[in-house]
Amino acid sequence: MTVELNFALVGCGHIASRHARVISDLKEEGARLVGVCDTNWERAQAFGLEFDVPFYTSFEELSRQQHVDVWSVLTPSGTHAEVVIRLANFGGSILVEKPMALRLSDADRMIAACDEASVSLFVMKQMRLHRPVQRLKEMIDAGALGRLVMCSARVRWCRPQEYYDKDSWRGTWALDGGVISNQASHHIDLLLWMMGDVKNVQATSSRALVDIEAEDTAIVILEFESGALGVIEATTAARPRNIEGSVSVLGELGMVELGGMTADKILKWELLPLSDNDVNPDELANPAGDGDFGHREYYRKVIECIKTGGRPLVDGLVGRHSLELISAIYEAIETGRKVPLRFSPSRCKLGVSED
Repeated sequence: MTVELNFALVGCGHIASRHARVISDLKEEGARLVGVCDTNWERAQAFGLEFDVPFYTSFEELSRQQHVDVWSVLTPSGTHAEVVIRLANFGGSILVEKPMALRLSDADRMIAACDEASVSLFVMKQMRLHRPVQRLKEMIDAGALGRLVMCSARVRWCRPQEYYDKDSWRGTWALDGGVISNQASHHIDLLLWMMGDVKNVQATSSRALVDIEAEDTAIVILEFESGALGVIEATTAARPRNIEGSVSVLGELGMVELGGMTADKILKWELLPLSDNDVNPDELANPAGDGDFGHREYYRKVIECIKTGGRPLVDGLVGRHSLELISAIYEAIETGRKVPLRFSPSRCKLGVSED
């Protein structure tokens, strides 16, 4: 007998449609969307009617009307902490979109609140479940690349001024940040997951083509504890459309480059011995045209974890790990200095209003 899990969405913005579709796709595995809420009544109503579910303007009201097993927090990044901390008292597990918070202190409060309430906290890092990413991680863990030498992430996406103008919080320090905290956060997580801890970071940024508080373009240099080096090139100023979202890893025994828009395709796979090159890029690619694949697989992992009592694939501590690097990048941008990863933010603007 399939055990049903009731899901509710907190926030009905752009990404919420993907979450709703994925939950619907997993009906046979027990997932059921029982309600959505948004502080904007018209947006909540439109979303509820589109997906044929009850809609509310607060999760307090939703919780009085519906039993919820999993809350999916899809509000602006700068509000994640307060929403998660309040939801921890309602019971049920919590899934929060990336980044889990904008300030390290907020991430710590979220983790503590969920621990105190014995609530599981999942941080959405769906790119970890892309098929090529999974295979590369397996090869790195098996030592197939030998000693890791260098890595890179290139995020060349297009976000015109109209994108930022759709919602007043986009591109602000208090609620969003720029390309590093938003669009490139998944790629940053992948580099950490594959390469290990970062020792220090240097960075510079600019607002190249849009009028926002934060950056739309950044270059980052990483030095890992292992001695490996890394580069992050991230921009939303690519024109006229998205170009790539790629990750590459080079080691003493070869290199692998994953491309596409979200590192979902194999571009290069060249390893020694040659027998390790026996991969079929088509078989390892995500299903063609399935933009929901990563989110669907992540939700599947959440369902499995809750049913079996297992540990979240990406819990609060793991989510904090990448936030620490993101904070260090912003600290390096503001200070113009090399920043060690065990640091206390003093100049990082994330989560701080400019007013």
